[in-house]
Amino acid sequence: MLDNTSVFKSWVPNWAIIVILFFCMLHSMILLGVYSSNVTYASSFLDIEPEDLQFSMCVTYGTLLATILIESRFSKFFPTKKYLIAVFCLVAFTIMLSAYVKNFSLFIMIRMAEGFLMALPGVPLRQLLITRFKSKNAIIIGFTFNYGALLLSSPFIMNIAVWLLENYDWKYMAYGSALFQIICVLLIMITFNDSRLHRKIPLYQIDWTSFVLLLIAILCGAYFFVYAEKKYWFESFEIRFALIASLISTGLFIFRQLHVKRPCFDLNVFRYANLRIGFLLFFLFYIGRATLNICHSTMFSVWNWEPSRVAHIQFLNVIGNIIGMVLAAVFLAKTVASKYIFMLGFFILAVFHLWFTFLFVPDISLSAMAIPYVLQGVAVGVLFVPLVLFTMSSVPTGLAPYSGAIGVSGRFWGSTIGFCIMQNAEKFFQKSHFTKLTQFIAPENPETQSRIAQTAQGFIGKGFNPDEANLLAMKQILGSVTKQSILLSNMEIFTLVGYGLLIVVILLGINQHLKQTFDVFKNRVWNSF
Repeated sequence: MLDNTSVFKSWVPNWAIIVILFFCMLHSMILLGVYSSNVTYASSFLDIEPEDLQFSMCVTYGTLLATILIESRFSKFFPTKKYLIAVFCLVAFTIMLSAYVKNFSLFIMIRMAEGFLMALPGVPLRQLLITRFKSKNAIIIGFTFNYGALLLSSPFIMNIAVWLLENYDWKYMAYGSALFQIICVLLIMITFNDSRLHRKIPLYQIDWTSFVLLLIAILCGAYFFVYAEKKYWFESFEIRFALIASLISTGLFIFRQLHVKRPCFDLNVFRYANLRIGFLLFFLFYIGRATLNICHSTMFSVWNWEPSRVAHIQFLNVIGNIIGMVLAAVFLAKTVASKYIFMLGFFILAVFHLWFTFLFVPDISLSAMAIPYVLQGVAVGVLFVPLVLFTMSSVPTGLAPYSGAIGVSGRFWGSTIGFCIMQNAEKFFQKSHFTKLTQFIAPENPETQSRIAQTAQGFIGKGFNPDEANLLAMKQILGSVTKQSILLSNMEIFTLVGYGLLIVVILLGINQHLKQTFDVFKNRVWNSF
């Protein structure tokens, strides 16, 4: 690496450089959050199902995962200033384009382009940010800033989205996101000079074949997990084809990495026990995080809370995230063993699930759910950065960039498979409970007849004729049964996840391979994503 201090103009103070770098690193937050912040509205705008929108998120993040293996070739070929300006301009263009596209296939292609572009500036910006801190804990500070922004992005974007949707058109979300990218361009133009961050490396050595194979494997695998339940699993030709294509392309990718002279991914990283543990913990962590969407869907569908209220409540989770990240930073600075940090984080996450199990009732006050809701944020904050650093620093210096890719893959597959697990679990438990509950409201049941008659009488008093009143009364009762089946299924899911997380805590406690390996400076983890 060249002297990266020369990348900035001499008149720019250090504090301003830190603020500008942090601001520019938020662009990935925008790309990930702009369409996930309000799934229902975004789905209706694009005339697609929620599963389609989830798949579009997988496309963006999956493309990012494949791109980080070849990103360094681009950042080392182009001058830093021109490279970042070009990336942010292209991102602004793709976001604006996505606002006017309603064809889902074209929309997916745009999201793929956004995933590619999202991966490009991440490493150079984080690398520059870390070097601005003079503390011996610069790595911890830099990563806490970087990944903290990702953790805190969803609630902020959700609140912005709700405000825009209540006052303006959906397209203003894209306008605001594109404007953010343009501001980044202006800041870079003002503060950066034309010096290079790295020595120039030619582009012809990019392994595009491996990139394409890995991208096919990721996207086909994501398609399988997102749509499997909706398409009845292996009864669908598309699901069978997606799984076979994913397995074949994965095999070809591995075969190529074993036989090419310069592999873009060194499979030797899997020889290290701590890296395998780090991947598994990321995977379990994201599955545990997936249940928060169940809480939010319950707020909408059962408790009938307004979108603005749900958006504002998410700031409680943000407070928990901040508390957790501060605790994690203190633990890391004091070199607390990774094992104990992970045990604490997963234990708090288990407490959240087991506590919230008793809160799935037909109606609830904010004060009753505030503490466990904050605890979920604390658990996530405690776990996230230590997991990143643990995974990246679990291998020798030469393999550090590949361990970063493993961490990203753990997050990707954990969130994708977590969505699949929760989707299938909700459908299975809701169907089971609905079937059992409807047995008690059979038309010939005297108690059911009495309740229908009582409810119908209320509708007749509102001006409906007897036939309409009876129909509305039956719909209301079925609606109550549906809500009750949702609450019961949520209780079962949270109980199972809670006990599963307690088992993880116990296994962490008895694991002999999990040990502190945070020699982060030696491993140069800032070269990994």
